[in-house]
Amino acid sequence: MRLKKPLQKGAEFIADVQCEPREDGTFRLWWLGQSGFLVQWNRRHLLLDPYLSDSLTRKYAATGKPHVRMTELVIAADALDFVDLVTSSHNHTDHLDGDTLRPLMRVNPNLKMVIPEANRAFVADRLGCDTDWPIGLTDGQSVTVADFTIVGIPASHETLETDDEGRHRFMGYVVRFGQWSIYHSGDTMLYKGMVERLRPWQVDVALLPINGCDPVRRVAGNLSGQQAAQLAYDIGARLVIPCHYDMFTFNTAPPGSFVSACGALGQSCQVLENGEGWNSALLAACRSVISRQ
Repeated sequence: MRLKKPLQKGAEFIADVQCEPREDGTFRLWWLGQSGFLVQWNRRHLLLDPYLSDSLTRKYAATGKPHVRMTELVIAADALDFVDLVTSSHNHTDHLDGDTLRPLMRVNPNLKMVIPEANRAFVADRLGCDTDWPIGLTDGQSVTVADFTIVGIPASHETLETDDEGRHRFMGYVVRFGQWSIYHSGDTMLYKGMVERLRPWQVDVALLPINGCDPVRRVAGNLSGQQAAQLAYDIGARLVIPCHYDMFTFNTAPPGSFVSACGALGQSCQVLENGEGWNSALLAACRSVISRQ
């Protein structure tokens, strides 16, 4: 199978990220594939759930569930030597990849990492790091690192799973910086009270999975395209960007139904290619956040 080519990759991608930073209060973000995003604001850089390796393809190559890659890698992790903060929303390898995170830790000696507190021991074991190094969050807790304030929001993948102390194993994060608010859901399905948790944050950009839930895949499910559009609309997000597709052939979905659902709702959306950047200056054309009953 011929792999899709990212819009930008390698040196071209790095050149785009490192071009003259804006001083007007806007921010930029890039889709790195799967659920991975790079956010740039005020000369700071946040990586959300990066998967920048072929570890899953190698792991499952000789099994009944091969993870055949669809799109070329955007960038090697060790080329990102300017990152301040990285997140992992849960322990699945495409959100907690040792082959991505260990090189990232080597080239960023001052790197900080936010994880679900319930996953601390697992994260330390996978990354070979001190157990006290990651910053753990659970429902409603927050931390500020490198000018980014990260707030923990539970995720249901496919249940609201907690440890023995009631701490959530699957998380999403609201990220606040300057005047902006981003919601990165991690892997999630809808659950009761989700909209009410998120609406007060007045989300500017929601980053939501659209690959859906199909038991034939034998992996935990996510929002479908229609559900992602509806969730973004219901929480009042000014813009929604889809993710968690175009990585593995067995677990993907075309974004067409997502775009159609957004159109029917009047919900602003932006479909990015792997490696493509987006600038918050474009939000001026998006609808304002609206309070809904």
